[in-house]
Amino acid sequence: MQVILREDIEKLGKIGDLVKVKDGFGRNYLIPLKKAIEATPKNVNAMEHARKMVSDRLRKLKKEAAADAENIKALALTIRAKAGEEGKLFGSVTSMDIADAAKAQGVMIDKRKIHLEEPIKRLGEFTVPVKLHTDVMVDLKVTVVAEEQ
Repeated sequence: MQVILREDIEKLGKIGDLVKVKDGFGRNYLIPLKKAIEATPKNVNAMEHARKMVSDRLRKLKKEAAADAENIKALALTIRAKAGEEGKLFGSVTSMDIADAAKAQGVMIDKRKIHLEEPIKRLGEFTVPVKLHTDVMVDLKVTVVAEEQ
């Protein structure tokens, strides 16, 4: 029996794959749990059409992400924070603080796309990776300086 997967199934395939499975596995498990649909000619054509639509949308999103990456690459953020002696911060600079500083300069960055391994806890210059798309990654320069008192 051939089925079209509606979700990723480990050791079987990814969404949209046309796979051959044993009849009982398809009828008793995959189809009733809506993990797959039977591969009729009508369903195969519908899946191909949906796949084309998704690939066009993904291509458009990637193009937009590449344009945003150019704006972010040209950006250099300076964040002021309270600091003690030896350059240690009282608190930390998080991805939310970086997103707010970018917004103040007119560039919108979703805080979930800023990948900090851990919050910044000292003064200095940092390179923060921003993942805009699965294939588009850009480095953002962030400088943390002490706040004037």
